[in-house]
Amino acid sequence: MRKLVVLMIVAAGLAVSACNTVEGAGKDVSSAGKAVTETARDAK
Repeated sequence: MRKLVVLMIVAAGLAVSACNTVEGAGKDVSSAGKAVTETARDAK
């Protein structure tokens, strides 16, 4: 029973950290898109 609880806590921790990683990656992609858009406007 104790091993199951520990395993559930570890799994919850990994799930939370994965969400933060995905959110950060989304922000990075968004920033890159904005940079490309601004560069394209400047090139016109």
